[in-house]
Amino acid sequence: MTPPRARLLARLQRRLPAGEIQLQPRILAQYAGDKWFASHLPEAVARPRTTKSVSAILQFANRHRIPVTARGAGHGYVGGCVPLHGGIVLSLERMNRIKEINAADFVAVVQAGVVTATLQDAVAQQGLFYPPDPASRGESFIGGNIVTNAGGPRCLKYGVTRDYVLGLEAVLADGTVVRLGGRTHKNKTGFELHRLLVGSEGLLGVVTEATIKLLPLPPYRANLAIGFSSMRAAIRSLHAILRAGYLPAALELADAFTLAAAYRRTKSERLRGCRAHLIVELDGQPASVRGEVRDLQRIVQAQQPLFVEVGLGDNQCEAVWRIRREFSYALRDTGLTKLNQDVVVPRSRLEDLFAFAAQLQKRHGLQLACFGHAGDGNIHTNVMVDFQQPGAKARSEAALDELFCQVLAWGGSITGEHGIGIAKKRWWSVAVSKEVHSLHRTVKHALDPKGILNPGKFV
Repeated sequence: MTPPRARLLARLQRRLPAGEIQLQPRILAQYAGDKWFASHLPEAVARPRTTKSVSAILQFANRHRIPVTARGAGHGYVGGCVPLHGGIVLSLERMNRIKEINAADFVAVVQAGVVTATLQDAVAQQGLFYPPDPASRGESFIGGNIVTNAGGPRCLKYGVTRDYVLGLEAVLADGTVVRLGGRTHKNKTGFELHRLLVGSEGLLGVVTEATIKLLPLPPYRANLAIGFSSMRAAIRSLHAILRAGYLPAALELADAFTLAAAYRRTKSERLRGCRAHLIVELDGQPASVRGEVRDLQRIVQAQQPLFVEVGLGDNQCEAVWRIRREFSYALRDTGLTKLNQDVVVPRSRLEDLFAFAAQLQKRHGLQLACFGHAGDGNIHTNVMVDFQQPGAKARSEAALDELFCQVLAWGGSITGEHGIGIAKKRWWSVAVSKEVHSLHRTVKHALDPKGILNPGKFV
C-alpha cells in the first residue's frame, strides 16, 4: 500500500464506528478471493453494520478514487469479489437481519448479508416459500445471489433470483442511497431500475437490502430418481415429460463420470454402473403430486430405465438431493482441478452438448464431467485437469475456447448463473456484440464515472 493510500484508509477508519474498518494483514488475507483460482490482497476490509456506514465508505472512496469491491459470502466461482486493484473490500456479512416477513403481502424484507437458507427456513415456518435454491444456499448471502442473479434446480418451474426481487435499497458509487422498486407484486412506475442491479456483479452499486417476493409453500413434494444405461435415453425421457404437458419443479441430469465419482464418495448403490441419472421433482397438492408421479413413471418406462425410485414427502426427497449436492465434492475427490463452467444451451441441444463434451475429451485428452439443471438447458460442464501434466493448462484453455464457441453457435450462453467475473472475462467479447459491450460501458460510466466499483472485471 502506498503511504498516501494508507493515511487515507487510517482516516476512514477513525471516522467510522469501531471495528468497521480492518487493516490487519491477517484479516486482509481472508478477503482476497472466492472459490475461483485467483486472489489479490485488499488494503482494507470494511464490515459495516448499517447502510449509513456503507454510504460513508463509498462517499469517501469515490472522493479519493479508492477501489471498492463489494463482497457477499465469497462462494462465487468466477472471481467476482477478488479485489484486483486492491483498495477496500466491502463485506456485507454484518448486515444480516431479516427485517420483516409479511404473510399477508407475501413479501420479506432482508439485509444483504442474510444467508439464503436462513430466509427459506424462516418463511417456511409461516407457510411461505422462497424458491431460488443455489447449491450454496446454506452459505451464500441474498445480496450475492442478487448481484449474480443466482439460479438452482428449481429454476425450471419457478425462475431465478431476479423473478423474486421486488425492490432494492442500494448505495451508488458516490454514496447516494437509493430505494428502487417497491413491495407490491406489480409496479410499472418508471424504469425497472432495481432489475438493473440484479446480475450487475458489484459494478453498478452496492445492494444493502432487498424486498423479496414470496409464494405459498407447496404442501407436498415428491421426486423420481431414475437411472439409465445411456445419456440419450435420459434426455429422451426429459423431453417426453415436457411434451406430455408436465412442468416439474426440477429436472436434474448427470453423466457417467460424475456418477462414478459420486458413487465412490457416497456409496449409494443407485449410482453403481449408471451411465446417466435424472432427478424429477414435483410439488403441489398431495393428491395431484401422487397422480403425476404415477404418470411420469409410465412415461419414462418407454426408455427402459435401469431403475426408478420414488421419494414421497420432504424426508425422502431430501435424501435424493443430499446425494445430488455431493456431486461437486465428489469431483474434487478425484484429485483433478475442476474448472466449473455453467453454460446454457437451448433444450433441443442437450444431447448435442453431451456429445460435444465427449468429443472434447478425446481431442484434448481431458476428462469432462457434466451435470446440472437440464430442464432449462443449464449444464455445469466441468473440465477436469491435472495441472501437473505437461501442457495441461494449454489443453484446458483450448477445450474451453471450443466449448464456449460451440455453445454460442447454438444460440446458448457462456454463463447461466455464476456470472462473468474474472474467469469468463476472456470470452466476454465473443459472447456479446461491440454495440452491447459499448452499452454496458455507458451504463457503468453513468453510475460509476470514476470507476471505483469492482474495477478490473469485464466492463
